[in-house]
Amino acid sequence: MQDNVSPNPPAAKQAENRPLPRPRRSIWLQKFWDTTGSYISVALGSIVGGVARYLVSVLFLSQLGSGFPWGTLFVNVTGSFIIGFYAALTGPDGRLFVSPRQRQFVMVGICGGYTTFSAFSLETLRLVQSGNIQAASFNLFVSVVGWLTAVWLGHALAARLNRL
Repeated sequence: MQDNVSPNPPAAKQAENRPLPRPRRSIWLQKFWDTTGSYISVALGSIVGGVARYLVSVLFLSQLGSGFPWGTLFVNVTGSFIIGFYAALTGPDGRLFVSPRQRQFVMVGICGGYTTFSAFSLETLRLVQSGNIQAASFNLFVSVVGWLTAVWLGHALAARLNRL
């Protein structure tokens, strides 16, 4: 005669089928990340943006020479477009939902590291000091108009995408 007792009682079977609990972060690590995570995100984004700016500047310098700061103009205009586009795309009415930390990574970190208004200021000053007032004026005018146009276009494009 056979026993109706199975070698694995039902409670033991259920325990076998349950997934293992997810390991929890230590309380110290969680507090550290909550406190410093934004700083780390901005710092990492700044590295990405700074390296991209350097590569673009080297490319423009090698292709167009050092007579006019084309690389700086390019990164500031494209950076303005990117921040306008991303701000609209991920804003409260935006198509993409991202965390505040992700917005800081892109908008403060990458765009802040990529654009270089201090270099713009120095290069414009050097144009003035070298007596090239016309080039300095051109740089000032084209830069400001270009930045504002680019941020507006980026924002308008993302707002349009948000309505699709």
